[in-house]
Amino acid sequence: MSENEKTSLFRDAKFKHFYFMSVFVASRLNVPGAWQMPQGGIEDGEDPRSAAIRELREETGITSAEIVAEVPQWLTYDFPPAVKAKVNRLWGGEWHGQAQKWFLMRFTNDESEINLATGEAEAEFSEWKWARPEEVVEQAVDYKRPTYEEVVRTFQSYLNDGSKAAKCQSTKW
Repeated sequence: MSENEKTSLFRDAKFKHFYFMSVFVASRLNVPGAWQMPQGGIEDGEDPRSAAIRELREETGITSAEIVAEVPQWLTYDFPPAVKAKVNRLWGGEWHGQAQKWFLMRFTNDESEINLATGEAEAEFSEWKWARPEEVVEQAVDYKRPTYEEVVRTFQSYLNDGSKAAKCQSTKW
């Protein structure tokens, strides 16, 4: 696993009349057709929850979201050899995979807030969409699929029951 643990985001998107209980995914600029949920690194001295909020803002422009739940444990995956070689070349060092902390967030605004080129960080995504949870798993790259399956399984009760998610304590920033 990498020495730099990562945090990733999972969102339950709820809009006025459509996209109810959908998940935000975006297509990577450097890997066309690779759809994923936003994720990013935890900075020195930063806790995973704060990192998730910051990464969501930097990668999508979204600030109107509430943390609904989190996966209690860290989830990990190993990079396949070709990805490992590329990551090691780009990031330097010897990276073997990632350890991630996942959060379920509800988007509380309209789509006009979403901006993949916020200027806060280098753009990572070319396009975005709302997808059903099972589509998120199906469209994930192979080595991330088991992690995505675990995330969807953990958050399934929230995604299937909007009233449960609505009763959760919210964190706004």
